[in-house]
Amino acid sequence: MTRTFIVSGVALACAALVTVTVSAQRGGGGGGGRGGADAAAVPAPSGPNYPAWAYAITPPGAPAAAPEPADTSVHHVAGTDRGFTVAQIADIRGPADWFPEDHPAMPPIVAVGRQPQVRSCSYCHYPNGEGRPSNGGVAGLPVAYILNTLNDFKTGVRKPGDPRKVNVNQMITFAKNLTPEEARSAAEYFSSTPWTQWVKVVETKMVPKTEAEGSIFFKSKEGGMEPIGMRVIETPEQDEQTEPLRNPRSGFIAYVPVGAVKKGEALVTTGGNGKTVACTLCHGADLRGLGPVPGIAGRSPSYLARQLYDIQVGARHGEWAELMKPVVAKLTNEDMVDITAYVSGRPMPAAPGSKATN
Repeated sequence: MTRTFIVSGVALACAALVTVTVSAQRGGGGGGGRGGADAAAVPAPSGPNYPAWAYAITPPGAPAAAPEPADTSVHHVAGTDRGFTVAQIADIRGPADWFPEDHPAMPPIVAVGRQPQVRSCSYCHYPNGEGRPSNGGVAGLPVAYILNTLNDFKTGVRKPGDPRKVNVNQMITFAKNLTPEEARSAAEYFSSTPWTQWVKVVETKMVPKTEAEGSIFFKSKEGGMEPIGMRVIETPEQDEQTEPLRNPRSGFIAYVPVGAVKKGEALVTTGGNGKTVACTLCHGADLRGLGPVPGIAGRSPSYLARQLYDIQVGARHGEWAELMKPVVAKLTNEDMVDITAYVSGRPMPAAPGSKATN
């Protein structure tokens, strides 16, 4: 089945994210468009600290698969009798809502957006706010933090550390077009939706071979395994459930190097003998947030690593970013792997329809 990507924007934004439609060919979209033109427009960041695994940019010149006939059949997912076509699932004006019972009633800006200035938040972040590695999760974040983040996008102080991830620029446009009332409505909605189990962390020496499409690593059609190296490979539990079905009950597996969780625990809980600052001081002992400080436990390691790097290289500013600068100043790629391995693996409540407890 062909996958169709409407490339999403960055996670901590509640304005609907999705503008560029990309045909679901292997090698598609590095965070904003089919691999070639966008990825080739600017060079990749250089330096040993750059976590390429967190951005999942499709290499320029990646071969395109032959187009397939349009899929007009009605699809189903486990746990509901609802059915949608691929076109309905990928409708940025109001995407399919598989499980309306899993979340509060969506306000208009989340459900359908305000076309064409602002796209529906629920497409990229899903109606339940869980999101995907290409953007991230907004469910359960403090209202004040979401609003502050939107303002950072709007005022231009938050940009991507890898400029090839153009969906950040799309998010900036959406944030600039949001009214204050729409921004607050979306922030209050996502904040009221609890964050639940979404990522399963697995330590391993070998991982399935993957290919980046739409800023997500999907398993290679050719199959096979390869050494994990010093990276995190975050991939759907079931590729088809993520794309094209966009099932908000089908989460992700984060493969991490053996020993990464324990090393990450030392950095997160003690600061690693001065290497950084203990995350628990601001994000809470359980890493689920403290007042206006956002929770980070159980969230996408790809998203978390992008934020660490973006702040480290000075692409992301703003009130919260300034507080994080001394925290990330000395972090290496290996540190980011270890930190996100530990943080993303923290126990979270089981999601609806799931037996997972992580």
